[in-house]
Amino acid sequence: MNIYLKYLTPLLILFMVISCGVMMINSFFILGMENPAIVLLTLSFAISTLLSLIVFIRGLPREPDVQTMHTFTAVGIKFLAELFVALLWFAVAKKTSAKYILLFFVLYLAFSLFSIIVILKALKKKSL
Repeated sequence: MNIYLKYLTPLLILFMVISCGVMMINSFFILGMENPAIVLLTLSFAISTLLSLIVFIRGLPREPDVQTMHTFTAVGIKFLAELFVALLWFAVAKKTSAKYILLFFVLYLAFSLFSIIVILKALKKKSL
């Protein structure tokens, strides 16, 4: 259980910092984005990252071939989940203005970098 807290606590902190930061920027520069939309998009990226990290962490103590499969599965889950989020965000919710597109890609970059850093740190200690 300790390993889950080691990786998932920074994810929770990242979620809160990004949500609060984007809402402060939104109110300071009067961008006109709805706060529930900001939190919803940030939460959806955090959940996709969480699912990906859970799969990756479950594969860490296993033998190298199974660990490799868990790593690929985690990256695939993250990709498909974020593709689904993009579909919902742009096609269903119709958030296609420049400010929402920029928000989407900034959040995508932030949570993807977080996932990459966690995976690389874990693989430094135990290689595939």
